[in-house]
Amino acid sequence: MKITSFETFQLEAPLEIPFGWSQDTITSRSVGLVKITTDEGIIGWGEGCGGPAAAVVNEIFAPLLKGDDPTNRLAIWQKMFHSIYNANLAVGFGGSAISAVDTALWDIAGKALGVPVCDLLGGRIRDSVPVYATGLYYTEGEFPSRLLDEARGYVESGFMGMKTKIGGLSIDEDVKRVKAIRDAIGPDIKLMVDANQAYNASSAIKIGQKLSDLDLVWFEEPVNAQDIEGYLLVKNSLPMAIAGGENLRTRYEFQQFLSKRAYDIVQPDVINVGGISEMRNVAMTANTMGIQVNPHVWGSPIMIAASLHVASTIPPCPPSGNPEPFVQESVMEYDRTPSAIRDNISPHIFQMKDGRLEVPQGEGLGVIIDEEAVRHLSV
Repeated sequence: MKITSFETFQLEAPLEIPFGWSQDTITSRSVGLVKITTDEGIIGWGEGCGGPAAAVVNEIFAPLLKGDDPTNRLAIWQKMFHSIYNANLAVGFGGSAISAVDTALWDIAGKALGVPVCDLLGGRIRDSVPVYATGLYYTEGEFPSRLLDEARGYVESGFMGMKTKIGGLSIDEDVKRVKAIRDAIGPDIKLMVDANQAYNASSAIKIGQKLSDLDLVWFEEPVNAQDIEGYLLVKNSLPMAIAGGENLRTRYEFQQFLSKRAYDIVQPDVINVGGISEMRNVAMTANTMGIQVNPHVWGSPIMIAASLHVASTIPPCPPSGNPEPFVQESVMEYDRTPSAIRDNISPHIFQMKDGRLEVPQGEGLGVIIDEEAVRHLSV
């Protein structure tokens, strides 16, 4: 079997209500996809090639990889990485381009062999993955009614926990907002906060101390994504776990953060880290070191499925006869913000039961992509 073609798609869907976080407010959702076709007619789909990453796929990787055996995933990953290594382009858009192609190759390999991706990874440890709701972004006129109704809705839907944003308001206003959410959902539901790199270390410590009596499970991306010393200062000053890593590319960017234990929880993102191949590498390294792995997920059914397959293979950390979600068992982000892309490009319905998502059982990623819907949403 040989790769015959690459095609990238830039999808965009407007939002009825704009929403934001500490760094931006958006009026639409966007996703970059790649479709890889083989001479046997097997098609694989990957995600991560948004914006300039699509140029990396089309102008660098496609000419390099056409004619290669798509099932030789590790050799192709190394070939892509080496092609942009000397100029250190595997960070940023280069790493995202690798991610998109790598995920599509795993999809092809699974379809060719008639097995789900998790079987190619060695098999599942669990048939379903515990998830938490991501939502509670900043929207105009949200507080208190609409914001707290959203939070209560996640409890009613059966989520074990949820994550909200901080860093977009003053410290005192954000503290008031988070306290209101905690009061609305009660003490038994897990609650996390995400600053999206909004603070320096001293400011992150200040707001963390003000939030310390709310039993937060973790404080995500408190400082700049590359600020190892800042992460260590925050981690050593606060009672809640410190999480990060969604924006890092390849195991080489994670190396210092893991070896210096700058994270309590690492959150590799399959569309950034280098695809399924590299997400597994980072996850098992962290697991070996006793650092919990809770994948970051914010995209289409392609990346949701890819993340579920990898998460289903991650051992409890540390080993436990009865692993508890958020304690020894990895949990996965499940984006609940509005997205016509997520809801319309695949007929696959991710089934949540008892706060867990079932791992897709079909061949490859296990999700069927509606190409007509993809083209309709493309810009």
